[in-house]
Amino acid sequence: MKGIIFTEFMDLVEKKFGLDALDQLLLDAGDEGVYTSVGSYDHNNLVRLIVQLSKQTGIAAEELQRVFGQSVFENLYQSLPKKSHLQCCTSSVQFIRLVEDYIHVEVKKLYQEANPPRFEFISENETEMVFDYKSARCMSHVCLGLIEGCAQHYGEVVDIVMHNNDKSGNDVRFKVAIVG
Repeated sequence: MKGIIFTEFMDLVEKKFGLDALDQLLLDAGDEGVYTSVGSYDHNNLVRLIVQLSKQTGIAAEELQRVFGQSVFENLYQSLPKKSHLQCCTSSVQFIRLVEDYIHVEVKKLYQEANPPRFEFISENETEMVFDYKSARCMSHVCLGLIEGCAQHYGEVVDIVMHNNDKSGNDVRFKVAIVG
C-alpha cells in the first residue's frame, strides 16, 4: 500500500484526536510511525492502526475507515495531474468510473508491485451506478468514505448502498445514486 495513505491517516488522527493520541496509538500498536508518502508498506500495518484507534476511541473500525476515506478524498484529488481526464469530470459518477480506467491503471504503471482494488461495473448511467469493489485488503468502508468525499467535492447528495458479495469482505457491491 502506498505511503501516502499512511501519512494521510496519521494526519487525520492528529487533527481529530490530537498529537498525544497519535503518539499513544503508535505506542500501543507497536508502530514507529515512520512512513513516507512515496514508500510502499504492508496494508496490515494500517489495519492494525485502525483497530488500535478503535479500541482507544470506542469508535467502530468501519466508521473510522469511512471517516478516513471522506477526509482523504480532497487531498488525493488535489494530487492528480492538472491535465488529467479526471479534472474534466462534472459528477461523482463520472469520477468513480474513471478511477478504474485511469487512476488504477496509472498506479500500476508507476508502481509495478502495486495491487490497487478493482472496480467491476455492473450498470451505470449519468446519475447512478452499480459496481463491485474487489480488494484483498478488505477496506470497503474506506471506499465508502471516498465515494462520500467525492460526492461532497461535486456538491452532490448521494444514496449509497453496500452489500457484501462474500463473507471475507473482499468483494462488496456498491449502488451509488445521485439524489440531489
